[in-house]
Amino acid sequence: MSAEALAFGEHREPALLPAFVLAALVHLFLAAVMFLGVRWQSHPPETVVVELWEAPPAPAPVEEAPKPPPPKLEPEPVPVQKPDIAVKAPKPKPKPEPKPAPKKDVDFKKRLNEEVAQEQRAIDEQLREAQRREAAARQQAIAAAARDRALATWVDKIRAKIRGNIRLPGDMSGNPEAIFDVTQLPTGEVISIRLRKSSGYKGYDDAVERAILKSSPLPKPDQLNLFERQLELRFRPQDK
Repeated sequence: MSAEALAFGEHREPALLPAFVLAALVHLFLAAVMFLGVRWQSHPPETVVVELWEAPPAPAPVEEAPKPPPPKLEPEPVPVQKPDIAVKAPKPKPKPEPKPAPKKDVDFKKRLNEEVAQEQRAIDEQLREAQRREAAARQQAIAAAARDRALATWVDKIRAKIRGNIRLPGDMSGNPEAIFDVTQLPTGEVISIRLRKSSGYKGYDDAVERAILKSSPLPKPDQLNLFERQLELRFRPQDK
């Protein structure tokens, strides 16, 4: 090693010590400043005491406003308590859908319905026919009764005319009946007389026959369709 290098190394070592001392002093100064700053900020504030020599004036009395009447309390509505458990109505079971009938059954039912309908129509027709016959018979009965009344009225006229011409015998007693069949023309002229039943008194039977001939021509009916060629005439002595 050269003499200059040695001289440079010996010259640098004495300069490190002052730098170290200077750094230590700076750190001590900073620590002292921070301690004093914290202590000054934590000092408590001074208390200020003030004495009052005169009491403040009393406030003016304030009139109290009339108190409103207490509100009328109404009873609170009692809430309706719902049952804890709601009873559910059972759901109706769905009705089973009818199964379509087989085709054979459908055809059979169709034929059966047609036969029943046909029989019902036949029964209805028979019933209507019976009603028609009954109505016709009723009309015929009414017409026959009316004809019988009219015929009886016509015969009574004939008998009345004949009775006016009868001369009763003197020995006649009782009230026997004599029946005669009389044949006449549409004009009322008598063409034959036949005694069907005798009264038992020949004198009375002869007197009635003479009265029939004397009464010709006989009265005509009021309705021409009532005329009858053969008449059955009955007579009694006491008839009027």
